[in-house]
Amino acid sequence: MPRAIAMLCLPVLLFGCTVMTPKLFAQASGEELQVGVAEVDITPPVGFPMAGYYHERLATGSRDPLKAKAMVFRQGETKAAFVVADLTGIARDLCEAVRRKVSTQTAIPPKHIVVSATHSHTAPDYTGRLYEFLVDEGAADSTDAYPQMLIDGIVTAVVRANEALRPVTLTAGVADQSNPVSFNRRFVMRDGSVRTWQRYDNPDVVRAAGPIDPEISILTIRGANDDEPSAVLSNFALHLDTVGGHQWSGDYPYYIEQSLRRRFGEGLISLFGLGACGDINHSDPSRAERNKTDVIGDSLAATIDSTLPNLKTVETFGLQVRSATVDFPLQKVSQRELERATQLIPAAKSGEKIDFFDLVAAYKAVMLDQFTNKSPQVPKSDYLTWGLSHTWAGIGDSLPVEVTTITIGREVAMVFLPGEVFVELGLAIKRGSPYRTTFVIELSNCVETIYIPTRAAYAGGSYEVSNAAGEPGNGEMLVEASLKLLRESASSN
Repeated sequence: MPRAIAMLCLPVLLFGCTVMTPKLFAQASGEELQVGVAEVDITPPVGFPMAGYYHERLATGSRDPLKAKAMVFRQGETKAAFVVADLTGIARDLCEAVRRKVSTQTAIPPKHIVVSATHSHTAPDYTGRLYEFLVDEGAADSTDAYPQMLIDGIVTAVVRANEALRPVTLTAGVADQSNPVSFNRRFVMRDGSVRTWQRYDNPDVVRAAGPIDPEISILTIRGANDDEPSAVLSNFALHLDTVGGHQWSGDYPYYIEQSLRRRFGEGLISLFGLGACGDINHSDPSRAERNKTDVIGDSLAATIDSTLPNLKTVETFGLQVRSATVDFPLQKVSQRELERATQLIPAAKSGEKIDFFDLVAAYKAVMLDQFTNKSPQVPKSDYLTWGLSHTWAGIGDSLPVEVTTITIGREVAMVFLPGEVFVELGLAIKRGSPYRTTFVIELSNCVETIYIPTRAAYAGGSYEVSNAAGEPGNGEMLVEASLKLLRESASSN
């Protein structure tokens, strides 16, 4: 019979930081597993600002549609939802708004609802408008209609997936992406420093500073009596920044979808969860040319397609959902850094050329100011277009971020992490996981942590470290919290 077990929330000290053990987990066994999937178009209008870079771009059209795609699981009284949207990140305010509405309409507990982003860099810069919209929800004028559309679109995807619940057959496994499409973008230099975005023809480059993760984790869903899959979930660690330009695009996962639809029909829903890829991109350092978006998507789809016949049927069902709140210490911001930010950001907006790393640091300083101070020293809405937050404004010196796991029997685990996580951390979770197939999906439930490097990467510095909101050791703390949840799930089967 299904059961819900409340657990004490006890602090555990890790790397000088605090991890809260799971407040609640739900488990179901011995009953039929049902899964539902659905998708909804969330493409913004032409002229809406685009995210992904540190300057304003207004969309001139659509290369391919942006979508929210949802998967709902139910076994007995235990339910969970995973929805992934073609967005650069999930603001905590957006996560909270979606959870409230989904829970009201589906009775799925808010903590059992995971909202993730694909991290497309040709997606909307929605955060500032969402922030203003939520001040007086429903009263925004027509120029700010998109925040309501975005919330409703993501919610509708989950509601429709919930309505589509049915008994299923699952297959799962891992494919190796042998055709190289992903590369570590950080490099050790001869002077001992680490630099991002280098090539091997630079004589000062010694080696790549880290590995890649070549695995594609795959889950297929079929109706109990169907021969072909109705949905495929894939998970791969590669930044979605391969398109550029001024048109909306879901980046390379769109080409994965189109390729699989040619194989299985237009009704197939292809969901993509972004792996831990904070230090991974598509630029091959050994050559000047970069793989194009369609080449990357088609190559990944070919690997997925060729692996499908070899996936193993998931024989044992036992749906478990676990969640831990991790106390994520934030970096300190100085008065001097804030003063510099108030000079650099307006100068950049006026067209003055500002060093990229200085501009990154300026935006981060203003964002940290609004989190750590109940009365921010800088009027945040005058300087930020993303990073604005009602939920976490003035919260203090740390963010209460979540790690969530959804596990099925003894065979499949999904780990959902906040922020842009370094690949080494995702690999550590996979290696320590007691599950045969483990999905590690970043940018879930919040983006405000920004990058989450390894402790060692902080010593090397460069872009990702400059754009990390947290302290060294936070990434390792997330790994420990994830493995603790996975081991608890595995031991209760």
